[in-house]
Amino acid sequence: MSSKKALVLVVDDDVRMLRMMKRMLELEGFDTLIANSGEAALKVFEKESPDLVLLDIMMPDMNGYIVCQHIREFSQVPIIMVTAMGDDKEKVEGLDIGADDYVTKPFSASELAARVRAVLRRIGPQDEPPGAIFQYKDLVIDFASRRVTLSGQELILTSTEYRLLSYVSRNAGRVVTPDQLLDKVWGEEYIGAPHLLQVNIARLRKKLGDDAKHPTYILTRPGIGYIMSKPV
Repeated sequence: MSSKKALVLVVDDDVRMLRMMKRMLELEGFDTLIANSGEAALKVFEKESPDLVLLDIMMPDMNGYIVCQHIREFSQVPIIMVTAMGDDKEKVEGLDIGADDYVTKPFSASELAARVRAVLRRIGPQDEPPGAIFQYKDLVIDFASRRVTLSGQELILTSTEYRLLSYVSRNAGRVVTPDQLLDKVWGEEYIGAPHLLQVNIARLRKKLGDDAKHPTYILTRPGIGYIMSKPV
């Protein structure tokens, strides 16, 4: 990200919650846009192109899942779902349709800002060797351009999916543990959050055309972690 303030679109049908989140984020140094419905959120998104969307799930006209799916049809902008306390099903479903993260109600201003900053960090530059290319079978990763192709066709990955694939491929031939992946891809504050990793691995495998039980690219070592075969 550049030095300018990140622009966050906050979406919630509860006006009091909407104002509270807007105030929290602005006190933490973010610029904000607001929308009190799913339909309004899509209109604001298309007009203003925010850097991140903070999206409540439970809205009457168009819930957060539907809004997330619509955005994912044309944009890979980071999306954080706002979920009910302790509802793992909501978290998994949100991640499965393309959200990058979730924050659980109730939350503090510092927690909300930390989640937003953590997701925005993932879309920033990575330390990649200039000109380096990874190739295994039909999968090619051009680290310089952050472009991934499979059988010659470009894959559209979210920033989180790309970082996950990039880290596993740069460690090809070595098993990486879940905590290593959570630390390197999401940040140390996410260690011990299995939903994020499991859902993103499953989503990434689907985009790679991998059979979950017999994957070709990202292999599971039960009880240990994940590994990608080293190119010969």
